[in-house]
Amino acid sequence: MEITTDMIKELRSATGAGVLDCRKALTEAKGDFDKAVDFLREKGVATAAKRADREASQGVVELYSHGEGRVGVMVEVNCETDFVARSEGFRTLAHELALQIAASAPRFIREEDIPQEVLDHEAEIARARTKEEGKPDKVAEKIVAGRLEKFKDEVVLMRQSYIRDEQLTIEKLILQTIGSTGENIVVSRFQRWELGEHLEE
Repeated sequence: MEITTDMIKELRSATGAGVLDCRKALTEAKGDFDKAVDFLREKGVATAAKRADREASQGVVELYSHGEGRVGVMVEVNCETDFVARSEGFRTLAHELALQIAASAPRFIREEDIPQEVLDHEAEIARARTKEEGKPDKVAEKIVAGRLEKFKDEVVLMRQSYIRDEQLTIEKLILQTIGSTGENIVVSRFQRWELGEHLEE
């Protein structure tokens, strides 16, 4: 199948990948757009792994206010150079991350950020629930493990499903931008406030 300039343009605007990468992806996918996107995503993941140890000290602090000021988010996203920090793709990613945090209220950036006592507490709750449901002991621990994984999917930003595309996790969304910018990108910290959330404490 012939790979046209329009096909390459469409793939470029969807992924932010370079012309040659888009042509190669479309060729590999025999012109299938979705397969070409998957090909580029996988390539982005491979590229990102090579860049993960590079220092990211530039970036942006993105601010977002939602629901006429009912929810506020501040997130720091870092990259390697000022050039990428000012780029549209990077700024869009930072904004999307702020939206994600506002909508999905994660508590941690990465899985390894969850304190052990939080995991122990969640496991206790899951065990009590499993017992209450009368599940046999031989499957109880599997159910507890499954519920812990679900808990992590809900509270860890990197594991959350992207609000605009549930097939994509936030980690994969960031990896795509790493693939298109050629730089390491790191979410350093975030804070989310909701109006009145501490009034009852």
